[in-house]
Amino acid sequence: MADNLQTLAQQDPEVYKIIKNEENRQQLMLEMIASENHTSPAVMEAQGSCLTNKYAEGLPRKRYYGGCDHVDEAEELAIDRCKALFGCEHVNVQPHSGSQANMAVYFSCLQPGDTILAMDLSHGGHLTHGSKVNFSGKLYNIVSYGVKEDTKMIDYDQVAELAKQHNPKLIIAGASAYPRKIDFEKFAQIAKDNDAKLLADIAHIAGLVCTQLHPDPIPVCDFVTTTTHKTLRGPRSGITMCKEEYAKSINSCVFPRMQGGPLCHVIAAKAIAFAEALKPDFKSYSEQVIKNSKSLADALLSKGFDLCSGGTDNHLNLVDLRPYDANVTGADAENWLHDAGIVVNKNLIPFDTRKATETSGIRIGTPALTTRGLTEEHMPLIANWFDTALSSKGDSTAIENIRKETEELCKSFPVPH
Repeated sequence: MADNLQTLAQQDPEVYKIIKNEENRQQLMLEMIASENHTSPAVMEAQGSCLTNKYAEGLPRKRYYGGCDHVDEAEELAIDRCKALFGCEHVNVQPHSGSQANMAVYFSCLQPGDTILAMDLSHGGHLTHGSKVNFSGKLYNIVSYGVKEDTKMIDYDQVAELAKQHNPKLIIAGASAYPRKIDFEKFAQIAKDNDAKLLADIAHIAGLVCTQLHPDPIPVCDFVTTTTHKTLRGPRSGITMCKEEYAKSINSCVFPRMQGGPLCHVIAAKAIAFAEALKPDFKSYSEQVIKNSKSLADALLSKGFDLCSGGTDNHLNLVDLRPYDANVTGADAENWLHDAGIVVNKNLIPFDTRKATETSGIRIGTPALTTRGLTEEHMPLIANWFDTALSSKGDSTAIENIRKETEELCKSFPVPH
């Protein structure tokens, strides 16, 4: 890889070394954390550009700082491209993250103490969907729905009953560890029946939604939020989309209620990512992400692993390790696989009896593997490495042998640069 960090190398060799070590790690390890991906070089170049120097509080053409002509153009471009990509009526591209994208929605339509109905974190939801340690759980009254114990799929009857019982002002449809399609129309009907607003948090599936590979929440939801990385393969950031009637409220909640100056360099990177996602080859990429995920699911099942809901419709699989080996925790699997050159994260599974620091499961995804060029034919090999690493209980010889093989595969499929 060409080194374009020579100024940094001379000025601060310690930071330079850290960056180069991380670059080497990404090149020589298989990234299978479902929420991570590899951006294009253009996205990274924008984030490292002179736009990082510019303050631009306010909205394009309505700034509280001077000298914003060009960052206005970049933000307007991001807005226009996002609207074209998702077909949304309004979008604010300034949220720094998916969490803040959600916060903007909460602030726009709720008061502290209001009731939110959202997916339980331990069943696949997100921290901002009401975890007690998160601002959402501290500011609002949270009622949680979950999945059925037998199928591990969303219990829509439970959602409807809880909505009727608790009269939430906001219902959230979305997850961070749910491998199946989400029926947004069912959620919309439940929200309508109970006079609630509906938010779809599509942070994990945005790249599949915009390529019509997952049901589209835009037509039936009041608000739609997403990160811009994960399956969308852009910079680590967020956006808040909504119906036009909520535009003014969302804009004022992002600034000045929630944030100060937007990150102009990241907004430019978002514009680039949206343009990339509008190209035909992005749909081909997204189709391959799902093919790889399904192929990996089949291969893991053949090795005796258990998958929550029995498989996947999207980019991720949630593996319940207990039927494979009741003594192996998610933390064990994460550590052993890491040493073998495969990066996953331990994850609670629905009705888990272990602590979040241990867990009975792991969450695995295929977006980053697919960006490198891996296809479904490589997934059985990866499943075999999972089996060997875990069945050996992290045996050093077995792990070392896998690490050699994973490094060879990585060298054959380098991270785009």
